[in-house]
Amino acid sequence: MQQETPVLPEGQTEESHIEVLLVDDQAIVVAAVRKMLEGSPDIRLHYCTDAAKAMDKAREVKPHVILQDLVMPGTDGLTLVKQYREDEELKLVPVVVLSSREEPKTKAASFTEGANDYLVKLPDPIEMIARLRHHARGYISLLERNAAWQALWKSQQLLAAELREAEEYVRALLPPPLTGDVSTSWQYIPSTSLGGDAFGYNWIDPDHFAIYLLDVCGHGVGAALLSISAMNALRTRTLNADFLRPSSVLTALNDAYPMEDHDNKYFTLWYGVYDRIKGELTYASAGHPPAVLFTGEDPQCLAQHLLSTPNFSIGWIPGAEFEEGVQAIGSFAKLFVFSDGVYEFETPEKGELSCLDFANALLDHQDMAVNDAERILIHMREMKGTPGPFDDDFSLLEVHVRRGG
Repeated sequence: MQQETPVLPEGQTEESHIEVLLVDDQAIVVAAVRKMLEGSPDIRLHYCTDAAKAMDKAREVKPHVILQDLVMPGTDGLTLVKQYREDEELKLVPVVVLSSREEPKTKAASFTEGANDYLVKLPDPIEMIARLRHHARGYISLLERNAAWQALWKSQQLLAAELREAEEYVRALLPPPLTGDVSTSWQYIPSTSLGGDAFGYNWIDPDHFAIYLLDVCGHGVGAALLSISAMNALRTRTLNADFLRPSSVLTALNDAYPMEDHDNKYFTLWYGVYDRIKGELTYASAGHPPAVLFTGEDPQCLAQHLLSTPNFSIGWIPGAEFEEGVQAIGSFAKLFVFSDGVYEFETPEKGELSCLDFANALLDHQDMAVNDAERILIHMREMKGTPGPFDDDFSLLEVHVRRGG
C-alpha cells in the first residue's frame, strides 16, 4: 500500500529544529525575518528568492512551515500556494502567506488556494514566532501520527503474513479424505485471526483407527504453533503413550505440554480409537465438546450418542488422571468430531448457540449415504446470518463406518 501522506523523517522528533522555508524575492525581507528569529534557536530558516526554484527548494528542505510572499517576478505567490497543495510531498505543509497587502480579497484568495495563515509584512517578532511554532507543532504531530499509522500498518501486514503461513502449515498437516469401510470428510475454515484448531486420523495398525481433534486456547501464531506441535506428536506417535488407549494419550500430552511452559496456553482434545474387530470406539475428551455418534444396525434408524468424558483440558493440572469411555459400534456408524467454533456464534433467532443446539441440528444429517460436512458448513453459515468468517476456527470432522460388508 502506497503511503499517501508524508511521515516524520527518520530521527525527527518534536524537539528537533523547526525548518522554515521563506520564499521571497526581496533580500531585505529575508534579512528582516532572519533577524526576527535570531533569539529562537529551535527555528532554522531557509530561503529561496527565485519563485521558479521554490518547489525544488521545498522538496530539498522538507520544511515544517513555508513563509510565502505573494508578489514575485515570474510565478506569483498564489500560484505557488496552489502548486504546493497539488504536490504529493508538500500538500500538507502549512503555508503562511507573508504579504504587504492587507485587503480582504487578497486574504480570501490566499485561503481559497490553500494557505493556512496570513501575515502582513512585517509582523511583530513575538507574533511571527508564535505562529511558526503553532503551525510547525501541528504539522509535526501529523507526521508522527502518519509514521505511527505506517508502522502499525506494516506490523499488521507482517502479522497477517505470519498467520497465512501458519494457516498453510496447519492445512498441510490435515489428512486427505479416506474411502472404504472407514471413510472421512471434513471442513476447516480458519478465523481471520487464526485459532488453534487441528485434527487428524490414521490407522495405528490394520485393526485400529485413531481419530483426534484439538483446539488451543486463544488465537494467532502462538496458538497455531502449539497446535502444530501437538498435532505432530499425535501424527508421528512420538509421545510416550499407548496410542490404543485414549487415556494414555491424554496423560502423555498433559505431561508434555504444561501450560506454564507454553505462555499459559492449554488445549482441549477429543481422541478416539475405533477397533473394527471388537466393534468398539474407545474415546476420551479433555475439556472438549462431545463427539456426536449415530450408530445402529439399520442405516435408516440410527441412535444418537454424545461421547464425552469429564477430564480437564490438556496442560491445566500436572499429573492429572484421565478417564476414557467405550461405545459399541453397530453395522453402521456416522461420527462427528468438532471444535466449539462450529456453534459458538451469535444467530439472529437464537442468540449464541450451544453445543446441544449443534448436536440437535446434526439429527438431520445422519444419512449414511451422504458425506455431510460441507452441507453442515453451509447450514451453519445460514444460521449465522452474516457474511464473513466465523468468530473462531470452524473445524468439523466426519467419519463413516460400515461393518460386515
